[in-house]
Amino acid sequence: MNELNEFFGLVLLSVTTILVVFIIARYTYLIKKAMIDKGINLEQNNTKYKYLDIGCIVFGLGVGLLVSSIFTMFNLSEDTTDLLVWGTILIFGAAGSVITHFIRKKLE
Repeated sequence: MNELNEFFGLVLLSVTTILVVFIIARYTYLIKKAMIDKGINLEQNNTKYKYLDIGCIVFGLGVGLLVSSIFTMFNLSEDTTDLLVWGTILIFGAAGSVITHFIRKKLE
């Protein structure tokens, strides 16, 4: 019975994911089509700083890994250590994303 529940859970998760991706793609298509019909220019010049986002986020994740390695040296329970390590990595990754936003805003 437990395997049947896991199977239905997996199917439900897969169908939901596919449905969400389809809805987002369809909505984006309809928005772009409406903008073209109204004569709005869709040109976006994101190629100028395309590696800035990736670089800052990866740098933030790297700093998060570096800082989180400090928590592994303490005598904490395994659950607490895992929580601190993942939390630190995610916080520094998000900080890299915020820094990217401000750098891009300053350069443009």
